[in-house]
Amino acid sequence: MKYDVVVIGGGPSGLMAAIAAAEQKRRVLLLDKGEKLGRKLAISGGGRCNVTNRLPVDELIKHIPGNGRFLHSAFSIYNNEDIISFFERLKIQLKEEDHGRMFPITDNAQSVVHALLDELRRLKVHIRTNTPVKKVIYDDEKVIGVELKNDELIRAKSVVIAVGGKSVPHTGSTGDGYAWAKNAGHTITELYPTEVPITSSERFIKEKTLQGLSLRDVELKVVNPKGKIVIAHQMDMIFTHFGISGPAALRCSQFVLKTMKKFNVKEVEMQLDALPGKNTEQLFQMILTRMENEPKKAIRNVLKGIVPERYLLFLFDRNNIDPQSTMSHIAKDKLRALAVDCKQFTFKVNGTLSIEKAFVTGGGVSVKEINPKQMSSKLTRGLYFCGEILDIHGYTGGYNITAALVTGRLAGMNAGEFSNRK
Repeated sequence: MKYDVVVIGGGPSGLMAAIAAAEQKRRVLLLDKGEKLGRKLAISGGGRCNVTNRLPVDELIKHIPGNGRFLHSAFSIYNNEDIISFFERLKIQLKEEDHGRMFPITDNAQSVVHALLDELRRLKVHIRTNTPVKKVIYDDEKVIGVELKNDELIRAKSVVIAVGGKSVPHTGSTGDGYAWAKNAGHTITELYPTEVPITSSERFIKEKTLQGLSLRDVELKVVNPKGKIVIAHQMDMIFTHFGISGPAALRCSQFVLKTMKKFNVKEVEMQLDALPGKNTEQLFQMILTRMENEPKKAIRNVLKGIVPERYLLFLFDRNNIDPQSTMSHIAKDKLRALAVDCKQFTFKVNGTLSIEKAFVTGGGVSVKEINPKQMSSKLTRGLYFCGEILDIHGYTGGYNITAALVTGRLAGMNAGEFSNRK
């Protein structure tokens, strides 16, 4: 059997690539080793499917710290507004939520998956699930087809590799594509987990003192051994039995690993600002004012509500403050130390959970070897890459799926055009 385009991988980028190639009346085969297509889409956005983000392109790129600038050319051809129009054409109405995140009004990821599968069927894309690929076959620096695990050979004029990275392996992303890329001469940059919970051996973590405590709209910072702030993110977070998680922690995670590697250390410091809307002096003065207004009340009651009570009691304990002490009996230096702790509680972290536990894979096929307007290999004719297998990664919030859909669109479109050449 011979096809114009073979797309390997039925995730967001692979589905988009197959649709884009088939729109050009190409004979397209979509292969996936799993039973179902769109497994990663089905669980994205907490099962609601955050299909893209509506921020301006420059802002989008800022939220893709892993080679986001590489996507400038791609976004000039196909961008987040085009993704929105695409889904609306498929009768998927979208709504905008906080920070530009776009969701289907159904709040159901399956509606997105079904719409994409319906479009594949409409375009007569051949689909084979439960069909693992053994390798991509090259000859004279050109793609000639793929070989399946059952030794079946499928000839193709162009091949799109869209098999994902190594994160969330139960959706089928187990890193199969890196070997195929290497065989074509491509460089695979170091793989590491991103958007992943952070681990710590601090005593309060080991003793589960704060386990399960969520903090809203806090600022979390990664600090290098020289005392310089590497990155800061103001979002929600949660303490766990192994460290910290939640959006702020996930966004900081890659910078924890990069800082540890850069300085060759086993731990780095993080700072937690529970009240980013006030500076330390403002907070201290607020505490003093409350002390003057209610000198005979217990500090626990006077300061109730400035941070969640469980966290407040934790900070009291750290600063040797009895929660039942009246305000007038507490030394001002202790109150100042409490204000400082509210603003910059410092603790050590020692890494992250594994890449398999991460939402996103950092590293991958070097973008230096990819044509940014086509997603084509600069080394092998007829070979295209899209999605998470590329060394491109963003924060959660619709940025990764935007990169996947945009690179998938370009890869499929250009693979289709290439296959039409004599």
